Amino acid sequence: MHTETHKTDRRAADRFPIEREVRYKVLSKKSADEAGSGHTVNMSSNGILFTSEHMLLPGRRLELAISWPAQLNNQTPLKLVARGRVIRYEGGQAAIEIQQYEFRTSGKTAN
Repeated sequence: MHTETHKTDRRAADRFPIEREVRYKVLSKKSADEAGSGHTVNMSSNGILFTSEHMLLPGRRLELAISWPAQLNNQTPLKLVARGRVIRYEGGQAAIEIQQYEFRTSGKTAN
């Protein structure tokens, strides 16, 4: 049996080493108050790897809010809000598969 395919990277999208502040919350009626913060380790169009202060079980749905380095019209702070499922958790880091996302203003400036 040839195991060469197991050594290749199975990711469908390139990952970028972006470190930004992240806040997350578990999307579940049972754990409505389960939330935390951390920092992104890397991101792609399909997923996000981030540090977590809680153990996040694979399969759980999360919403992440990530401070974004660019501003709208060079003056309004933005955040990336992504929803997805935890696909793995190890060593204080969780990976989610992004199912939907949008950019929102972070609300620090109001006009």
